[in-house]
Amino acid sequence: MKKFTKILLCLIVVPTLVLAQSKKPKAGNKLDNTRLEKLKREALAEVDKRKDLAQQINDMLFSFSELGFQEEETFKYLTTLLEKEGFKVEKGISNMPTAWIATWGSGKPVIAIGSDVDCIPKASQKPGVAYHDPLVEGAPGHGEGHNSGQALNIVSALVVKQIMEREKLSGTLMLWPGVAEELVGAKAFYVRDGYFKDVDACIFTHVGNNLAVSHGDAGNNGLVSVKFNFEGQAAHAAGAPWRGKSALDAVELMNIGWNFRREHLELTQRSHYVISDGGDQPNVVPSKAAVWYYFRERSYPKIKKLYETGVKIAEGAALMTDTKFTYEILGSAWPGHFNRPIAEAMNENILKVGLPTWSEEDQMLAKASQKELQAPKVEGLAMKLDSLKPSTAPTVMMGGQAMTSMGGGSDDIADISWSLPTVVLRYPSNIPGLPGHHWSNAISMATPIAHKGVVAGAKVEAMTLLDMLMKPEIIKNAWDYYKNEQTKDIKYTPLISPKEVPAVYLNKEIMTKYKPELKKYYYDPTKYKTYLEQLGIKYPTLREDQKAELAKEKEKEKNTKGK
Repeated sequence: MKKFTKILLCLIVVPTLVLAQSKKPKAGNKLDNTRLEKLKREALAEVDKRKDLAQQINDMLFSFSELGFQEEETFKYLTTLLEKEGFKVEKGISNMPTAWIATWGSGKPVIAIGSDVDCIPKASQKPGVAYHDPLVEGAPGHGEGHNSGQALNIVSALVVKQIMEREKLSGTLMLWPGVAEELVGAKAFYVRDGYFKDVDACIFTHVGNNLAVSHGDAGNNGLVSVKFNFEGQAAHAAGAPWRGKSALDAVELMNIGWNFRREHLELTQRSHYVISDGGDQPNVVPSKAAVWYYFRERSYPKIKKLYETGVKIAEGAALMTDTKFTYEILGSAWPGHFNRPIAEAMNENILKVGLPTWSEEDQMLAKASQKELQAPKVEGLAMKLDSLKPSTAPTVMMGGQAMTSMGGGSDDIADISWSLPTVVLRYPSNIPGLPGHHWSNAISMATPIAHKGVVAGAKVEAMTLLDMLMKPEIIKNAWDYYKNEQTKDIKYTPLISPKEVPAVYLNKEIMTKYKPELKKYYYDPTKYKTYLEQLGIKYPTLREDQKAELAKEKEKEKNTKGK
């Protein structure tokens, strides 16, 4: 009887165990540190396998050289590439013809991955040449390096997509471009229109000269971009000037009034303008004229106050000239604040990846460019990683009040950073010590320096994406920081209203003028391995005096070490 009972138990238990094993769920997003580290090592190797693709995307966007809102070739190239890779692409988001969102995957977490794509006016420059040598004289060029970020993002996303498919990882990857960042003209509209409403976290990438991430207050200014339009009455400027009401006089009086007012503004403000329409010709009293201002400050209330002061001064100028005025907001950005838990996770991966190995040619180009532009230091490319640190600048006292920064540039990624947990990964594709927004910042951007920096950044991003997919506590902690520290006392209030529309007409005339010439230099990766090869540029290209000066310094350094 006992023997029979044992046999019966075996008949019941064994099939049950087999059935339980057959129903055991696949690993999916279940965390296993050994498994995660193995996948991250795989990601490193897979990014290296795609370094040619990274180089091609980087060089292709460099060759297009498109200004904000006119990134037409960039749009077609990137959306076509992503559709071929299985991404679902929504085009023309927020009523911007060159904006898009590409998604792949399903479920949570939803991770947005973005980078800018537009370039700088009058920054055309041959890559790899350590002195001013434009491809097309007067044309736009990538004098900030926005050609590189999408190369980084797409390569890292494709690597992670491949791993997610095989490992059955849940999650959604959302790629998107920073359209017209130089005009701070897009991201606040993306937020307003709800494109980031259900996103769990955002990784943004921006070209830099080191591999780094930071968190907290970025120390930058936010801004409002405002165009003031004045309308008067035309008249013969010599025959009957008394019958004219000069819109240009109003513009000039506004600028004079603003410049006098500067003395009584807080030191954190930065404001600047261009006269975008100064009339037609001297013998006609200008009936129309316009001036375009950027009002920058360190907080939302101060930005708003500065902008309102500008409107009052414009009103005064119109009263003095008996003209009418209107104004329109063309773009906006908050001061940035970035997420600590995500930054800390990313920094661990930065330490594992490290800086690229720079060649002697890379360093020659960097040092020659630094000398040419009279950089504060001539040290070449970064050889030591920046350490992770809060972005917040030291607090100083000014006029009886505490201030955390004397202000600086602006970036509309800040509007996304105030809407959900966000970090900015900076990667070393540019040369330290250059002016920024300048042709010299394009020197490295289609060379091995840019290519190596993009690959290093793609490795960090791919590893961080895997962390976020497989360690749910990262995103949980990110939201805890966002809700209980970042937005505890400061709430995001858009600087644009529901009535504003993107200024997609900007830069159209400039691109219409230069695109036919630039088109002659579009990169063809089917014929040439690199853009340098297509252009026939020897890397690096230095003048003889630059070569001699570097050789002299090298000899001096050698003798100093010998002593």
